[in-house]
Amino acid sequence: MKPTKPLLLLATGLLSVAAQAEMTWSDNSLSLLYGRDYEMNYGLNTDDSERSVVTFEHASGHSWGDLFIFADYLASEDDSKELYTEISPRLSLGKLSGRELAWGPVTDVLVASTVELGNMDDPDHLTATGPHFTNILTGLGFDLAVPGFSFVQVNAYHRDNDDKASNEQLTLVWAMPFTLGEASFVYDGFIDWTSASENAHPSMNFTSQLKWDVGANWGDSKALYAGIEYVHWNDKFGFKDGTYNTDSNERNVNLLVKYHF
Repeated sequence: MKPTKPLLLLATGLLSVAAQAEMTWSDNSLSLLYGRDYEMNYGLNTDDSERSVVTFEHASGHSWGDLFIFADYLASEDDSKELYTEISPRLSLGKLSGRELAWGPVTDVLVASTVELGNMDDPDHLTATGPHFTNILTGLGFDLAVPGFSFVQVNAYHRDNDDKASNEQLTLVWAMPFTLGEASFVYDGFIDWTSASENAHPSMNFTSQLKWDVGANWGDSKALYAGIEYVHWNDKFGFKDGTYNTDSNERNVNLLVKYHF
């Protein structure tokens, strides 16, 4: 099912506001990842379990809320390619209204939106997303104050999927810095849970990264990191595990290097 006009207008409006407001902080990064246990090959006759990934990320705060963008470019050992991008502006109801919307651990309430853009090799139609898609997610977000974490966010979305049935998504993201002796680390990640739809199975993606602040060793803290990413993904892409004898439960460790600029 194609995104409805109101959702497209809302997403376009969020991006328009994002482009015109004052930026209060920003961070960009490039990551290189390598893993050997990817599931859901791009074709029935390929082995794409070994993949290299280049990731660009942008995060920024604005007078109206915040913005997160990332793009993954994946290349497999069988020369399959995938480019996946998410653009996620959130409007802070507290900032826009000039009122403090806080109670308990909640520090702000936001209108949340994400545009998903996907392009992948999928000759045998193995994914529930389709090989080329634009999905629109809209909903509410909550910023939480949790001791020991630099940020915790919860976003609840309605997903209007391109050429697929709509469903719901709940997303949790976090970052937790810590030290061991003189070494600095950060543990961050996300959990995406998506509900079932007419043509997709429920799915849960728990992806996190444990990173050592390598740059701190020569006085350039929070610039260069090295570590691992672990992906625990049940029914990847909404494709039920075991269908057509396909394993869609991914348990994948990636080595990573990440540079912030």
